[in-house]
Amino acid sequence: MISKYLDKNNLHHAYLIEGEREKVVPEILKFMKELGVETSGNSDFCHIQLDSFKIEDARNLKSYEIEKGFSSAKRIFVISANNFLLEAQNSLLKMFEEPIENTHFFLIVPDVNSLLKIFVSRFYLIKTATTPSGVGENFISMSLKNRIDFIKELLAEPEEDLEEEPPLGGSSSKLDSTRSKALKFLNSLESSLHKKVMSKGTFDTFHQIFKVREFLRQPGSSAKTLMESVALVVPIF
Repeated sequence: MISKYLDKNNLHHAYLIEGEREKVVPEILKFMKELGVETSGNSDFCHIQLDSFKIEDARNLKSYEIEKGFSSAKRIFVISANNFLLEAQNSLLKMFEEPIENTHFFLIVPDVNSLLKIFVSRFYLIKTATTPSGVGENFISMSLKNRIDFIKELLAEPEEDLEEEPPLGGSSSKLDSTRSKALKFLNSLESSLHKKVMSKGTFDTFHQIFKVREFLRQPGSSAKTLMESVALVVPIF
């Protein structure tokens, strides 16, 4: 999927990869083996998985990045997050603009459109093809009542329980907040709707999905209310 973009003899200092972390990360780890980089028990290899990458994580990353490595080999940072907060992106701009020799970053996100253009411009961008799940296809055939029930189940876990993230580099079994689940679902729904809705010549549904996606990325917005608005506007097929 991404191996054709990676040249072990000419490694870029920073890659931004749009795709599903479950598929992309194993490919990167495989590439590390080809580079001769140990991914376990190696202080020069850092693998970070978070739901939301915040300003505190950016500060910690910058501190860690300037520390001297324990060997003369490459230092590798693999970071996957559903969301990079604006403050974190702005904080990291200079770091990616002025790379340190033999230090390389692999950032994995589900949607590069959620990032600042100036932030994206600092990277070698790789977009992977994603296979839409059947969730969106099932949703468009549901009655309104079943759609509302589906959304309740999708967002069943209270958002406040997921506010705390593990420290930088820490592991967590909760890598997808309710907002992230909602955003991933919208991607699947949009893909499933594309041919059917476009064939009818209406763009209202896509406009609403776009607005909901933008509001979901804003702290304090109600994921439940926003997703219910999607249930109301999506035609039943």
